[in-house]
Amino acid sequence: MKQFIKFIGVGGVNTFITYLLYLLLLFVLSYKIAYSITYIFGIALAYWLNIKYVFKEKSSTRKMALFPLVYLSQYLIGMLILYIAIEKLGIIKEIGPIIVVIVTLPLTFLLSKKTLTAKYRDEI
Repeated sequence: MKQFIKFIGVGGVNTFITYLLYLLLLFVLSYKIAYSITYIFGIALAYWLNIKYVFKEKSSTRKMALFPLVYLSQYLIGMLILYIAIEKLGIIKEIGPIIVVIVTLPLTFLLSKKTLTAKYRDEI
């Protein structure tokens, strides 16, 4: 439970930073492109925050390589939720990513924990 609370905390920091970036990018890009750019940036930030503060694990090239797969699954689910929220339900595009985070949080935690706490020979 303690890890989940930390996960939510660092996720909050990550979400705040990437949400601000998303809002800034909306001035010059479509919501789909802005979301995609901030999503990629958020994966790198999430890896670093989760390795250092949530799971307190050693980094490894394998973990670094596998970690984006956690977020690829979340991204695909998130884009579907974002599309439905904005295009079908009429929710404003500034709120869509918040809904995505809330809906996908439990899955993301479980996949992150499994990926980042696994032991590999290449840990650095």
